Amino acid sequence: MVRLGLVVAAVVLVADQATKLWILDLMQPPRRIEVTGFFNLVLVWNPGVSFGLFGGGASAWQPWLLSAFATIVAGGLVYWLYTGSHTRVPAFGIGLIVGGAIGNVIDRLRFGAVVDFVDLHAGGWHWPAFNVADSAIVVGVGLLLLDTFLRRDGESA
Repeated sequence: MVRLGLVVAAVVLVADQATKLWILDLMQPPRRIEVTGFFNLVLVWNPGVSFGLFGGGASAWQPWLLSAFATIVAGGLVYWLYTGSHTRVPAFGIGLIVGGAIGNVIDRLRFGAVVDFVDLHAGGWHWPAFNVADSAIVVGVGLLLLDTFLRRDGESA
């Protein structure tokens, strides 16, 4: 299961960085492209964490602090991947989180902020812009929670 988790992390990382390079090229100069009635492509520089949390009042040290925290979390998850007796679902979830976390760390170290570009809105609701890494992290956490709640008593992760 270690190999599965690491391959998933690598695929997420490559997909995340490739889509961000594409959007940076596409959005010069920055603009909004309406794809459907509920989905736009935008270029947003997010100095905070997922979905813009803690983005206000960013200081020069914030990208480094957030990068250090994300790297520690990713390292802990890789350690868990190596030491735990996992099935496919948690290994896949860990890989999604690790790949997404590293993808956003790369942005913070390169640009001082994360490149977000997916803009969804429907029925009066408008979600903060996000990217492939954010999506992978959310799905990965969901898979880990699902595995935890659906695991039968006595089974180990």
